[in-house]
Amino acid sequence: MSFLDYAPAPESTSILNLKNTYGLFIGGEFVDGGGHSFATVSPSTEEVITTVAEANAADVDRAVHAARKAYDTVWSKMSGAERGKYLFRIARIVQERARELAVAESLDNGKPIRETRDVDIPLVAAWFFYYAGWADKLEYAGRGPNPRALGVAAQVIPWNFPLLMLAWKIAPALAAGNTVVLKPAETTPLTALLFAEICQQAELPPGVVNIVTGAGATGEALVSHPRINKVAFTGSTAVGRKIAQILAGSPTKLTLELGGKGANIIFDDAAIDQAIEGVVNGIFFNQGHVCCAGSRLLVQENIHDDVVARLQKRLSTLRLGDPLDKNTDIGAVNSRAQLERITEIVNSGDEEGATRWSPECEIPAKGFWFPPTVFTDVQTSHRVARDEIFGPVLSVLTFRTPDEAVAKANNTPYGLSAGIWTEKASRMLAIADKLRAGVIWANTFNKFDPASPFGGYKESGYGREGGRHGLFPYLESADWMKGGR
Repeated sequence: MSFLDYAPAPESTSILNLKNTYGLFIGGEFVDGGGHSFATVSPSTEEVITTVAEANAADVDRAVHAARKAYDTVWSKMSGAERGKYLFRIARIVQERARELAVAESLDNGKPIRETRDVDIPLVAAWFFYYAGWADKLEYAGRGPNPRALGVAAQVIPWNFPLLMLAWKIAPALAAGNTVVLKPAETTPLTALLFAEICQQAELPPGVVNIVTGAGATGEALVSHPRINKVAFTGSTAVGRKIAQILAGSPTKLTLELGGKGANIIFDDAAIDQAIEGVVNGIFFNQGHVCCAGSRLLVQENIHDDVVARLQKRLSTLRLGDPLDKNTDIGAVNSRAQLERITEIVNSGDEEGATRWSPECEIPAKGFWFPPTVFTDVQTSHRVARDEIFGPVLSVLTFRTPDEAVAKANNTPYGLSAGIWTEKASRMLAIADKLRAGVIWANTFNKFDPASPFGGYKESGYGREGGRHGLFPYLESADWMKGGR
């Protein structure tokens, strides 16, 4: 037995008390949907977890009207301190149900339980705690004295961080005094529906949070609804562009957090072993299903061979398998469609002349799996260096000078994230100033805090989430600041 051989340590699913079917959450109650029901499937086993209602246009209209009623009659009239109490209560319940939520997230999404237990769910609670503190301090959010909520917010979230993206959206919206209609991704609705139960448990006023499940048609009906005041979307650049077209010329406010092709830059003076850990966390965390993943590794030419050798050695220690096993590092790809996309782009890397390497690992017979993969001999024109793969695939490129590193890092239509690894603070600041990325990490990667703003440039979207900046899109200035209406 080698040191990498571990006895299975699966997290029990007995803590989950799931219903056989889930309806829509509208007006504080679960109700039937007007569309066809659909199954949510575990990507690691391809087994059905539960059945979920699909919302049609009439259901979306009901949800928006419930949110509008709650805004007009209760939530907008409530003091910030009182709204903050509800957010605090939600945060505490999330902590109390943390194990249950972590298991549900790993089961529905495919990500390792270590990540949901130690990263995702604690951050969800932290987000609600943070914005609970902001609820009675909105005059300091940057909209002038006595800012006002916008009204009803439509929020559409992706499948890579289902509950965390929900917290990113809902917490600042509620703190600012808005009500919400949220649509989770059709492949990962489970934790959003459990969050609906948390809203009931926290005795949140009916209609303040509404959750409608479904696919693209549901999302389109929601973002195009005439009584929506604000749309917040996280997802693909293609869908974000379509939403922007739908809302063009309307008074509806919009923030978009879209795709990315982040560059992780390692200079020859960096602490190499520390940098390797950052690279692994940057691209293989959550199977690479991270919009800000460091999917392009830019290595200074004179240390390229050493970095690649150490990276390959480190990847050989990663364990791929059951997401509910506490020893697992790489879980399952979220869906068959995503697996097919990853496979197609990776195959293009072979065809274009890049060199593919993956560690030896056993692929389970059922489920959607892709091994951690590294491409070397990559050119900037290769698809693996240009397209957002959204999977555990790393492209390694080289540079000689800092200017070349900046040029290659910025050579992308995206502008969401970047990482810099160097011992020289002056170099770090100089490079960061030239990078066209909304989030730049120094000697670390993929670290998040509710007090820190997050967002991108170029085709990575516009607007910011997190921190004081995350309140700004959900507020408007008082009339006297705008010269009246």
